[in-house]
Amino acid sequence: MGVQENGKERGQKYVRMASDTAAAAAEEEEEAVSVSHPLQENGKKKRQQQICDGLCHLSISQFCASWLRGGRTSDAIGRKWTMALAAVIFQSGAGIMALAPSFRVLMIGRFLAGIGIGFGVMIAPVYIAEIAPTVARGSLTSFPEIFINLGILLGYVSNYGLSGLPSHISWRIMLAVGILPSIFIAFALFIIPESPRWLVMQNRIDEARIVLLKTNENASEVEDRLAEIQEAAGFANAEKYEEKSVWHEILNPTPGVRRMLITGCGIQIFQQITGIDATVYYSPTIFKGAGIKGNTQLLAATVGVGFTKTIFILVAIFLIDKVGRKPLLYISTIGMTVCLFSLGVTLSTMEDSKIGIVLAILCVCANVAFFSVGIGPICWVVSSEIFPLRLRAQASAFGAVGSRVSSGLVAMSFLSVTHAITVGGTFLLFAAISALSVAFVYKYVPETKGKSLEEIEMMFQNDSHWMEGEVEIGDMKHLMEKQ
Repeated sequence: MGVQENGKERGQKYVRMASDTAAAAAEEEEEAVSVSHPLQENGKKKRQQQICDGLCHLSISQFCASWLRGGRTSDAIGRKWTMALAAVIFQSGAGIMALAPSFRVLMIGRFLAGIGIGFGVMIAPVYIAEIAPTVARGSLTSFPEIFINLGILLGYVSNYGLSGLPSHISWRIMLAVGILPSIFIAFALFIIPESPRWLVMQNRIDEARIVLLKTNENASEVEDRLAEIQEAAGFANAEKYEEKSVWHEILNPTPGVRRMLITGCGIQIFQQITGIDATVYYSPTIFKGAGIKGNTQLLAATVGVGFTKTIFILVAIFLIDKVGRKPLLYISTIGMTVCLFSLGVTLSTMEDSKIGIVLAILCVCANVAFFSVGIGPICWVVSSEIFPLRLRAQASAFGAVGSRVSSGLVAMSFLSVTHAITVGGTFLLFAAISALSVAFVYKYVPETKGKSLEEIEMMFQNDSHWMEGEVEIGDMKHLMEKQ
């Protein structure tokens, strides 16, 4: 019994290290990007800041792995080395930003960093989902979100800590700090394994078995799981899938794949169009609208937002495999709707009052807390779980592009919308969109807690069970036996 426990603990530590490495690749991006935002506060016009932010987000989405080439790259060279490529590209961009002699060169560096972001943000949750055990997949796949938020928080803190230095030095130091995670990634990539599911796709069955044995020392369970993966990959029943390209399947989907795309892409888009990036990036503008005047108070309030966002991701990681994805999504989307509505009313009716300032700060912090406990991390968990093995990387990249395009459009239009309908009116609009996300979760997002990736695929593919409602694990096993 003790030997089995030790083996289980070793497997969990092995998987956790792999998850940390993938998550660190995602963290680099937010640490550097979040500190570059204050540079634009000193520009001539806020409109330039808005357009710059939006174009940077859109360039990231356009180059989100060269329009989804991150998915193709990970299918070609593997999940592990795609993360390495993402780190190299991003670090090159970060170095250019830190040493930039002009704003134009700074934007070139940020654009290059965006390419690395596209690879990293897409592949990290896919890799973790494919290597993690079913019982801990949700919490482990949430790790990139906690690292991303940690990067944002470190960006805010470094802004605050280095604000006393000369401006021509402080921002370069802040951007250079983002290069440090590459040291950890460089060492870890020689230790962590390749995804066993990708190895099976390459017909490297023995290597996949070795990886699975490192995370689970029960040989019979490993063989059962390997057989499921082989069947899902098409090696056990090669005739089960027609010979057609991945993009043909995505652009001309079967009913099951169409349901997956609606769920995966829809939750990615709703994550952004409810205004979370606008709330975080433009929190100084929001707090100014509430009546806070001093720069120090504005920065302190902004740090509080980043701290809240990070803390509540930890709550999500603890609960996601216990409570489930869907209950947390309900709590998150309903809570965000209430907070956004309250923030809109507060900014519209209590401007410049002490009560209005307090309520605005509370509403913003509560909104990011509800986001972080639900749709923030669970968006990436669900989109990495639901697609079949042969489509997973490229379909997840498709959803990531939807996320980045939505984020870019919100960033580029936020100041114009607030000018047209006021800041309060803008958040009332976000509240209405958030209310729609509650309905989307109810109709299109099934519970995936406790199900293997292969069982989740069967759940989406089975028409009758999808129409009747959620499929239980026992039903899935019965369906797989019938196959």
